[in-house]
Amino acid sequence: MAKTNPGRFFEDYAIGQVIDHAVPRTVGQGERALYHALYPARHALYSSDEFARGCGLPQSPLDDLAAFHVVFGKTVPDVSLNAVANLGYAEGRWLKPVYPGDTLRASSEVIGLKQNSNGKTGVVYVRTRGMNQAGETVMEYVRWVMVRKNDVDAPAPETVVPELKRVLSVDDLVIPDGLDFSNYDFTLAGEPHRWGDYEVGEQIDHVDGVTIEEAEHMMATRLWQNTAKVHFDATFRPDGQRLIYGGHVISMARALSFNGLANAQMIVGLNGGAHANPCFSGLTVKAWSEVLDKAETSVPGVGAVRLRLVATRGGAPFRLKGDDGKYLPEVMLDLDYWALMPV
Repeated sequence: MAKTNPGRFFEDYAIGQVIDHAVPRTVGQGERALYHALYPARHALYSSDEFARGCGLPQSPLDDLAAFHVVFGKTVPDVSLNAVANLGYAEGRWLKPVYPGDTLRASSEVIGLKQNSNGKTGVVYVRTRGMNQAGETVMEYVRWVMVRKNDVDAPAPETVVPELKRVLSVDDLVIPDGLDFSNYDFTLAGEPHRWGDYEVGEQIDHVDGVTIEEAEHMMATRLWQNTAKVHFDATFRPDGQRLIYGGHVISMARALSFNGLANAQMIVGLNGGAHANPCFSGLTVKAWSEVLDKAETSVPGVGAVRLRLVATRGGAPFRLKGDDGKYLPEVMLDLDYWALMPV
């Protein structure tokens, strides 16, 4: 029998199927150092143990998106090894901080299937959970992926498209135990702007840009143990280019958003997201944000702000879609998330 893993194809999935992903990963200070080397990440809560302790946490956690990448990477060999594209996200929640020394593993359940009209591909919906060494769920999210069929004559499954929340409510968000922004140090955080200073509808140009390097992308993809062929193998795409991992763009845009949103410290909810256009090395990522909503929480000094984060490869900020309703060609990422901010 074959010893190698060709990855799952669309016809290999079934509704209710649970996939426990291989290779748990113990994370440490090395992951933080590499994450901050790959992206211009400067949010104080993830940079300083002392700052984190001043906010009621025992130490500085691993960046939310770094933990997301580790969990996401576990799923790739089983979910998206033969993917054409990662299409979207929903119902993402960070449930517990991940600290150096924690061991992460992942499990996914197939919750939706829909064959495309061309008969050659289909969309697979999975709900993924990342767990720590104690079996506690530290995060969960839904994503849907377009996957190739290996046998185009395989019968189409019954179409099941899950009903997903368009937006998480503030009651869906989990605030880490002990978090308290009552004595928040705005000087050390880098900006004076607090929750009350932002208005719904406000747009922020994050000004800075970072050019994507092939070497850094490959280092990041290997760091997260993401084995998707489109990221590694230059012969896998007709144009001979390796596609930049969408999470790399997410982290780059989030890091750029520090300039104007330095106090949006913790990501706790992912409402939705779209990788609108592909990213390749040599392109320069810029970012802008829009405040979509705000909510009070019951935790001292902590407010929640819902943000749209858009990554572009040039062009004027605050332009998202054309008159036809389609994303403009310069838009690479449209991400909708909840973050915690001092009031």
